Amino acid sequence: MNGLVEGLLNLARPWGYVLVGVLAGLEAAAFVGLVIPGETAMLLGGVLAFTGRASLPLMMACGVLGAIIGDSAGYELGRRFGDPLRRSRLGRRIKQSWWERAEEYVRRRGGPAVFLGRFVGVLRALVPFVAGASRMPYRTFLPFNALGALTWAPGFVYLGFLAGHSYQPGFPHIRPAICAPTGGRG
Repeated sequence: MNGLVEGLLNLARPWGYVLVGVLAGLEAAAFVGLVIPGETAMLLGGVLAFTGRASLPLMMACGVLGAIIGDSAGYELGRRFGDPLRRSRLGRRIKQSWWERAEEYVRRRGGPAVFLGRFVGVLRALVPFVAGASRMPYRTFLPFNALGALTWAPGFVYLGFLAGHSYQPGFPHIRPAICAPTGGRG
């Protein structure tokens, strides 16, 4: 695991930005978030920024952009292929209770479900698809999607930046207590 983290942290520009944006996008567009939570990519992006290998604001922007694009792709997949994809081999690999939970959540909350779903792992991966399959208007979906991404991605990238204070080359160690930045770069 140490080698993987070290490899990710040594990514040259622009690949760190690309990786964070792509992982944020794939989370909902391809249900990758059910296996690899997007928070992991955002946190690593923040640590990259802390080490000086990336710009903090640009890393946040890549996370936001990836999240908005990925959720929009998930929405469009749901809109066009909702029922067939859900009955497909991939769709059956997702627990029935997760599908039902996401559907009920979207029905009950509407647009705010898209925003709030951004902060719950399973829902973050399923809500965009379910919103599209349930024919939520895109003009309702997009503003809540963007607001969620604008809150979620910068928040987790910044947490990774703060956690960078406890990063030690050769042995990544994140202490439970997160300290405020002191101006130094690892």
